[in-house]
Amino acid sequence: MTRAPSKDRKPAAAPRRVMMLVYDDAQVLDIAGPVQLLTAALDPATGAPAYDVELVSQERGPVSTTSGLVFRIERSMADIAPAELAALDTFMVTGGHGSRAAMEDSALLDFVRRAARVSRRVVSICTGSLVLAAAGLLDRRRATTHWAYAPVMRQRFPKVVVEEDAIYVRDGKVWTSAGVTAGMDLALALIEEDLGREVALTLARHHVMYLMRPGGQSQFSAQLAAQRVENPRLARLCAWIVENPAADLSVPALAAQAAMSERSFARHFAAETGFTPAQFVERARLDEACRRLADGETSLDAVSADAGFGAAERMRRAFIRHLGVTPGRYRERFRTARRHLPPSLTEGSEHAHLHPDL
Repeated sequence: MTRAPSKDRKPAAAPRRVMMLVYDDAQVLDIAGPVQLLTAALDPATGAPAYDVELVSQERGPVSTTSGLVFRIERSMADIAPAELAALDTFMVTGGHGSRAAMEDSALLDFVRRAARVSRRVVSICTGSLVLAAAGLLDRRRATTHWAYAPVMRQRFPKVVVEEDAIYVRDGKVWTSAGVTAGMDLALALIEEDLGREVALTLARHHVMYLMRPGGQSQFSAQLAAQRVENPRLARLCAWIVENPAADLSVPALAAQAAMSERSFARHFAAETGFTPAQFVERARLDEACRRLADGETSLDAVSADAGFGAAERMRRAFIRHLGVTPGRYRERFRTARRHLPPSLTEGSEHAHLHPDL
């Protein structure tokens, strides 16, 4: 007997169609990471899979990755009818060493242009952005890529506004991500835009991820920078700054500790660390604030004072400038990554937005 659908349950909407273009010598995580998150997401209104994801390549059959794992692709670019492209919600291009050859493949670039023209959203993972750039899709747009390839993008595609330190960048309908695991950060952002914050947050918890990773690709640390200083006097001073972020860390006070003139101190400090004294001090204070936010329930005002920022608004501006999030959001996101795995999927409604295969 066929059971009649519940009147309280909305009919399942068709899942959003996502197509990822892959090629030989792709990075396996550039493919598997975003695909895992997208296929695990369920529509919160219906409980049905939210995305229908397909991998395509230049030819049907095996596609190798740099790790040695092989994907078997069932359909090639030539198999995709124009009407199928027009029905795409999201078109994605993977990254990896194979992007170098993909950038020179005229048929592949033509397919990228056609898919990008009709899909609602265009996404690249890692060096997939170089393929988008070669297709002319990033001209006069902000974009990012793996940090090691940012100089290549900047030199070869001067019309692209390269944001070298970003985890991912959105410019209109085009999204680009930094290297490897940053593709998962971008996928969570896509899911949050489509299905809401709660769905993305639940997925982040299950995959032990930040909902939004704080910081950029460089992940600068004052403590690590201090360890690279060769001048013994400045090395001791840098270590003292890191340990005493709330002290008087003005240039006159630091120059006096180093027994140098202010001008000489500023010059030698920048030469040794690569940062001005003010830049180093701010990052040392930021490091301390991040630790305090992650470790306890201390108020933002108290954290700001203990870290040497003084007024909480000054700390807030530093967080936004360097990490792209407010102190409050940083604390929230850090806790998301540190929580234990949630209870069984059958317990409670928190897990209603995860694919049952998880």
